[in-house]
Amino acid sequence: MSPVTSVVQRLRPVLPDLREAPAAFLRAHAERLGQVTPWRVGREVLAVVVLLLLDVFPGWVSGDWRASGWLLIAVGAGYVAIFLSRLLFPALALLAGTWVVFSAEHGGIAMVVMLSYAAGYRIAPWQRALLTGVLALALHMFAWGMSTPGLSGPFGQWVMLTVYGMVVALPFLVGRYAAQRNALVSALQEREERVVRERRMVSRQVRLRERNRIAQDMHDSLGHRLSLISVHAGALAMDGGLGERQREAVQVLRSAALTAMEELRGVIGVLRRDEEPDEDQVRRTVDAIDELVDGARRAGVRVSLVRGGQPVPLPAKVSHAAYRIAQEGLTNANKHAPGASVQVTVKYEPDALVVEVRNNPPRAKLPSGGGFGLVGLGERVRLAGGMLHVGELPAGGFRIAAVLPYEDTAAAGDEPSDEEPTEGEASTPSKPTGIRKWAGVGSIVLAGIVVLVVVGGYTWIGSQPITKVVSEELYDSIAVGQSQDEVMARLPGGAEPPLGDIKSDAEPEPPGARCEYRVADVQTYSSRGTKIVRFCFANGTLVEKNTHLQGM
Repeated sequence: MSPVTSVVQRLRPVLPDLREAPAAFLRAHAERLGQVTPWRVGREVLAVVVLLLLDVFPGWVSGDWRASGWLLIAVGAGYVAIFLSRLLFPALALLAGTWVVFSAEHGGIAMVVMLSYAAGYRIAPWQRALLTGVLALALHMFAWGMSTPGLSGPFGQWVMLTVYGMVVALPFLVGRYAAQRNALVSALQEREERVVRERRMVSRQVRLRERNRIAQDMHDSLGHRLSLISVHAGALAMDGGLGERQREAVQVLRSAALTAMEELRGVIGVLRRDEEPDEDQVRRTVDAIDELVDGARRAGVRVSLVRGGQPVPLPAKVSHAAYRIAQEGLTNANKHAPGASVQVTVKYEPDALVVEVRNNPPRAKLPSGGGFGLVGLGERVRLAGGMLHVGELPAGGFRIAAVLPYEDTAAAGDEPSDEEPTEGEASTPSKPTGIRKWAGVGSIVLAGIVVLVVVGGYTWIGSQPITKVVSEELYDSIAVGQSQDEVMARLPGGAEPPLGDIKSDAEPEPPGARCEYRVADVQTYSSRGTKIVRFCFANGTLVEKNTHLQGM
């Protein structure tokens, strides 16, 4: 088998995927284009206008770009094409913009800044981001060397790195940090929404379980009364003093009671939970709160019971709700404030029963629970037609209080809202931990390093002295024809001036001559450039001296 055949056979399984890749790419971006809003289009148009005003228009007005007509339109169209390509190919757009701008004599820094920010924002994998930054630095160095050949040595390297850090690296890292921050915010929002949904589901389940327990209570109490009706009807049917018609009516009554009891067991009895032990429902009433408090006191809880008012008969639903309030309050106090004193109050007001459980602050702060017991308690109180209040006391501690009617006034169709009124349903997202806590820190650290490099570079560049300065008097006193040694002795020595290029805007040097360049001490800051003086020597004699403006 030839190598070509072997390669073809290996590629054959993946050829369908390769053929589908362009189509999938086009479909994905077509869907993205379909989601573009007018606001997004307007924002891009505004960015293009600002880009042209910052980069293209000043060069055309000042004459640095000697272009007009179709050439200027072509330059602007090229800028716009590179700028808009960042939406699909951010890395390629940054590399192309870096090359075009820094290899030209007059570049547009604004476009590179925008492309750098877009690349940092849109390139998610850090490997691709690092590779893009390295390639951009390489292109920047190569293009810089081509456009500024006179800028070399340590000074030139500092200038190049400073410009790269300010124009490319810093916007890139800012964009990357913004993308990481937005991703973190989106993740926290999704988590918040998921937690809210889960807590609402759990709250509904708690309400349903509480309704099941209420149905179980009603099944037991109502079933007990139906059983009594059946027993009394059966005993009455055995009475010899009844006539045949009365005996038949009593028999029908007994049969109806038995049928109702069977139907009640069939409809409500299935709600019994196998995992929960049956309790004596008759004992779980407001009168059993005394026994409940005594049991808690025997268990070591410092609890007191206060009763007030004249007791009145209560519906079974209301009486059971009062017992559950006291039970839940004692359970919460023992769980969240162990060792704290607890007070249970049962007070018969003229129009309602008030049941309250309050405890003092705990000795040590304990984590709060889910609060789902309070959710179920609120459902039971609501179905009994009452109102429940749960919250912390101003001086510390906790309070559970309910106002229950003396009559069953609850509407069966009333449903609680989906809001989370209790602390158990309140969804408070936890602080991000682990790797999420440090998301974006790497970009911040790198951005800080880049800022230090940029500030240090500009500080070092600005501190370099210009020692080779020629005064106007010295320039006028030097005449063509003087010897090179005499002229060089009068020219100032020292380091080269911190100019990247002092020769490109000068006239061509005379054939066979070697020229010395110096900065003039008198500068016209309204002009576009630095005044440079030049002395050219040939065969040990000054053959030419002149001045020119060197653009920066």
